[in-house]
Amino acid sequence: MEIQNGLLREVEGKTLVQSANPSAEGGGEEEEGVDDRAVRVVDIVDTFRLQEQPAFDKKQFVAYINKYNKMLTPKLEGEKQEEVKKNIKRATKFLLSKLSDLQFFVGESMHDDSTLVFAYYKDGATDPTFLYFGHWLREVKC
Repeated sequence: MEIQNGLLREVEGKTLVQSANPSAEGGGEEEEGVDDRAVRVVDIVDTFRLQEQPAFDKKQFVAYINKYNKMLTPKLEGEKQEEVKKNIKRATKFLLSKLSDLQFFVGESMHDDSTLVFAYYKDGATDPTFLYFGHWLREVKC
């Protein structure tokens, strides 16, 4: 779902229970409580091999947003560039309001031009919600 005038994309994660040894008999996901070696993983973190990063303070976070905005926005097509320029402050303010609740993730490669993925738990939720800067994502064909 798009939020913050389409600048952020919100995706609901789901906690799964997996065998600690997927190659063992049958492998894959197990019913909760069946395998004492089972581990709990969040589907998005596991599928995309995201790596959790230390939390940011307000100053570090604003510096991060400014750096990536300057680096990535000029690479966008005209209309998307204008959308980011128009809405980046509102999206940043929204994320800053949740800063103490956010978890930060990067892709496995940890490239310098990779954007962060943000996760938080909505009130009463048992599974995390992930936030992405939609215009800064790059489609990769598998």
